[in-house]
Amino acid sequence: NQKREWEGKLQPACPFCRHPSPKTQEEAKIKFMKRVEKNDPVAMTHFGKKHYHNGDYVGAFECYTKAAELGDAIAHYNLSILYREGEGVEKDEKKEVYHLEEAAIAGHPTAR
Repeated sequence: NQKREWEGKLQPACPFCRHPSPKTQEEAKIKFMKRVEKNDPVAMTHFGKKHYHNGDYVGAFECYTKAAELGDAIAHYNLSILYREGEGVEKDEKKEVYHLEEAAIAGHPTAR
């Protein structure tokens, strides 16, 4: 399909929903929020990163927790960092290690 997209015979599409790619930033935000609302773990983790970088550690924790419950390795790794640093949660070495191990089991390269 990618070859046909390059040749112009096929319109570029989202790999998840197969709908045409968004044409504007606003359209992309709307599609992203739909993925978050439907509990897509990758979108939830990305949304958690946005919260984290804006200094909203509690919001990041909530997003990472939901994504980790759905099995996202990056979310587990990021939760381990929050527990290690005590950002948005109390420092907890047991929970830090638990999430680090879960991330490693799921294949996160840095957690290994």
